Amino acid sequence: MPDVTFTEETLGYITYFQGVTETRVLDCMADDRRLVFVVQKGDLGKAIGKGGEHIAHIRRKMNKEIHVVEFSEDPAEFVANVFKSHEVKKVELEDRNGVTHATVTVETTEKGRAIGREGRNLKMARDLIARHHNIQSVSVA
Repeated sequence: MPDVTFTEETLGYITYFQGVTETRVLDCMADDRRLVFVVQKGDLGKAIGKGGEHIAHIRRKMNKEIHVVEFSEDPAEFVANVFKSHEVKKVELEDRNGVTHATVTVETTEKGRAIGREGRNLKMARDLIARHHNIQSVSVA
């Protein structure tokens, strides 16, 4: 697993998010159009806020999509949490020649969104998962 490092920009996002939500952020990834925050197990509801108010506020302030993922020590559960908004049916982990691979099965109507245009969503999900668990490969079925 790679070390989790933050830029000045992501540290600023984390500080702001923690101030608004009163949760502890374990990780933050950013690209040009979205921010993904990983919060401690049990803090997902608090991070989202009543009726999604925290997410809506942060979305307006940062002018980016906001995604919140609940951390889990269990690799399969964490993978499911990363893809939670895509109606996960199951997660299978397997060893492929020394490489741990996760296959995430989502609702058929959600598969395209889970992968994203040009695979952007899947790439960010892979990177996020690899930062927290020894899973080097992820596919969506």
